[in-house]
Amino acid sequence: MRILTQQELCDALSAPIFHRIGAVADALGVECHLIGGYVRDLFLERPSKDIDIVVVGSGIEVAQALVSELGRGAHLSVFRNFGTAQVKWRGIEVEFVGARKESYQRDSRKPIVEDGTLQDDLERRDFSINAMAVCLNAARFGELTDPFYGQEDMEDRLIRTPLDPDVTFSDDPLRMMRCVRFATQLGFQIEEETFAALYRNRERIAIISKERIIDELNKILLSPIPSRGFVELERSGLLELIFPELAALNIRETRNGRSHKNIFYHTLEVLDNVAAAPVRKADDAAAKEEQASLLWLRWAALLHDIGKPRCRAYDMAHGWTFHNHNFIGSRMVPGIFRRMKLPMDDRMKYVQKLVDLHMRPIAISDDEVTDSAVRRLLFDAGNDIDDLMTLCDADITSRNEQKKQRFRDNFMLVRRKLVELEEKDRIRNFQPPVSGEEIMQTFGLSPSAEVGAIKSAIKDAILDGKIPNDHAAAHAFMLQKAAQMGLSPKE
Repeated sequence: MRILTQQELCDALSAPIFHRIGAVADALGVECHLIGGYVRDLFLERPSKDIDIVVVGSGIEVAQALVSELGRGAHLSVFRNFGTAQVKWRGIEVEFVGARKESYQRDSRKPIVEDGTLQDDLERRDFSINAMAVCLNAARFGELTDPFYGQEDMEDRLIRTPLDPDVTFSDDPLRMMRCVRFATQLGFQIEEETFAALYRNRERIAIISKERIIDELNKILLSPIPSRGFVELERSGLLELIFPELAALNIRETRNGRSHKNIFYHTLEVLDNVAAAPVRKADDAAAKEEQASLLWLRWAALLHDIGKPRCRAYDMAHGWTFHNHNFIGSRMVPGIFRRMKLPMDDRMKYVQKLVDLHMRPIAISDDEVTDSAVRRLLFDAGNDIDDLMTLCDADITSRNEQKKQRFRDNFMLVRRKLVELEEKDRIRNFQPPVSGEEIMQTFGLSPSAEVGAIKSAIKDAILDGKIPNDHAAAHAFMLQKAAQMGLSPKE
């Protein structure tokens, strides 16, 4: 970032909407200031859509006057209970609020609000980098108000509260999550006393709803290097309160001179590897879809080893083992999603599937890569095979470079076979060419174990490469299998 002069701020705010807001405020005889994230992002040279305006007076009156000034195409929404208003105009959204000061009761993060000055309003902000304001009135257009040295903190890449951090975090404990989230998104450090206050006030997170916490966790997960956020959550003591299953991974034990990896830090390395994987889709609509799917792939990375503490064992012959941790972990996923208020729909099932299957490509690549094993992997993973391979590739974190290269070489072979077999056999999401209804009609059967056995045998024959994936071959195999079971086609 760089320090901006008043003229540079004027140039950065050249869009007509800012001057029109200032003109309306001047006509009403009130001060108005652009505040918060938009100002911060001007200095950080980041795009921002959040235009927030503080009026030293009534924000609703300024919003109403602006809509009258803008005329056709402008839309006003007023929220009198909160003293706020929103104006939408030509794809732009502007939020208006009157300057205010706040006080809190210990058992709630909902403040008692009173009218206040600009200074009062900036004091109630969460961090110094968000407590800057730029005047939009014509006489002072572009003038910066920065009472808590937000510019300097951005230069030093620090997250710091404007006032006493203990008061800031105790008043609104969600700010502790936001503190970690901003540090992660921006690649900043948390100032020493601010971090100490995170630890001292960590128990206050109990009054924050799961939905609010998940919103912040999702933003951390979508950050460029998400591990930074989870390290800070663990160091501050917040992680064991909001996500005990993940905190339980922070173990590393040695017996008879043999140690296993610290599962927590291995998990974070896998998460960062997934975050660094190239985005596949390029056009705008696909990019939005990709961004949404990235979140759940990162959740799968975060949870891929979540079952290990429950099945960790040691024996003299094999050392440390984590048998069936993928199965145990997949069984844990629904409970974690339910408790944390994550969606209990196909997104949860997607994460559960990837956690369950994440060992399969590694097991295949560690042995002879057979067509049958790859077909079964493709059948079980379906359309999620590419994401599964991304996760498994990210899971190769060995410090033994020869071992890592061997895995990567075998992974390339698995990937090639996936492409070849999909082109040849069309296995992804396939349904056996002979349906259960056809089996019942052919042999005069009602729904029964025999029907299921024949259908399963056809599927296995195709996956094992014994017959091609087409109706004629499957029909002939059905007749053969039924004859072995003592069944004959009905006349």
